[in-house]
Amino acid sequence: MMSLYAIFGASGCGRGIMPLARMQLHREGIAPERLVFVDDQPQADSVNGQRTLTYDQFLVEPGTKYAALAIANSETRERLAERIRADNVLPWSVRASNIVIMDDVEIGEGSLLSPFVTLTSNIRIGRQFHANLYSYVEHDCVIGDFVTFAPGAKCNGNVRVEDHAYIGAGAMIRQGRPSAPLVIGRGAVIGMGAVVTKSVLPGATVVGNPARVLEK
Repeated sequence: MMSLYAIFGASGCGRGIMPLARMQLHREGIAPERLVFVDDQPQADSVNGQRTLTYDQFLVEPGTKYAALAIANSETRERLAERIRADNVLPWSVRASNIVIMDDVEIGEGSLLSPFVTLTSNIRIGRQFHANLYSYVEHDCVIGDFVTFAPGAKCNGNVRVEDHAYIGAGAMIRQGRPSAPLVIGRGAVIGMGAVVTKSVLPGATVVGNPARVLEK
């Protein structure tokens, strides 16, 4: 029985991942008909040439099922990851053909790596990592679960990014030291274009150059 592959979310994030998924399956000799969108509220029967199903419809389709979670909100991504696990749907990673991965890089399940992403050497990355266009992670970094890098996010060496952190478009994180890595705390948000020169507390939002905590 043939497998069925799904991109969860037919909005902008999902539509950006779908062509990469289609090309990845093509390289593996899998027909595009085995690839679908899954969306809670489908706006049409197909989007950009791919069938669109509700989650319930997806579950009753025959075959082993794989899902890539193209959901921008990391908390929602975590809930969906637990839901598909309970329903025996396997997490699926999608990678553009032109990404660069160097030596000794470990990446958890369900990663989405967009075109021109670079991961250099001796890096540990957790589950459900989203790395958007032109983002990079340099040497000796540790990235947690459900972390998102927006387009052009730059993470230099010896940085620890904790679970659910969001690194905004064009943001830059200064390099830490082996004995004292720079830390982006759990659930922290790094604003677009921010230049981070010191550690960021869990849940904080920082903006600017140099980055400072955004007062609520």
